[in-house]
Amino acid sequence: MELKTSCPNCGAEITFRFLAAIQTTCGFCKSILVRQDKDLKRVGVTAEWPLDPSPVQLGVRGSFKGEAFEVVGRILYQYELGGWNEWHIILGGKSAWLSDAQLEYAISRQWSNTLKWPAADQVKVGQPFKSLEGTDYFVTSLNQAKYVGVEGDLPFEYWDKGVMSYLDLGSRDGKFATIDYSEDPPFIFLGEYVDFDALKLTGLREFEGWRR
Repeated sequence: MELKTSCPNCGAEITFRFLAAIQTTCGFCKSILVRQDKDLKRVGVTAEWPLDPSPVQLGVRGSFKGEAFEVVGRILYQYELGGWNEWHIILGGKSAWLSDAQLEYAISRQWSNTLKWPAADQVKVGQPFKSLEGTDYFVTSLNQAKYVGVEGDLPFEYWDKGVMSYLDLGSRDGKFATIDYSEDPPFIFLGEYVDFDALKLTGLREFEGWRR
């Protein structure tokens, strides 16, 4: 099911593939649009995208643990090793994320954050972390990344960011967690790494140099 409306800036048709989306972008004028009740408000414009080596794009479909998903949005970051994408996906009818960083892929979901979290500068690599949903984690890295831009449907308002601090957590059984300090309280994401072929992606972007 989709929801159609029009861009308040240029009048182009806007289609929400994720009905609970708070934010989307106009594919014609590149406006960033935020939902306010039944109306859309223009809050900014998407940046020019740098060259992106990812074959994933909006509309790509795939499967994870027997559940189908569709890519409906994206947040792009840059860090010391290059860039990475957080693709917003509809997985089993719910919001989830496909992380795509230097040919490493992971699926995660946002976790409801009701706990008090330490500030980013109060943790150290290797430090044990809280048990989340029955899994014990430890800090694997503390990093910073530069927000580059957004496109498509997102489950929260996210635009006009700067440099964000984030913690990566690991576990003994291969799961991971990310704590994004760009918000207060921070966003928490729990997930696991996946093999590219296991995702059974269709509708991938084709470009020179990319081989499936």
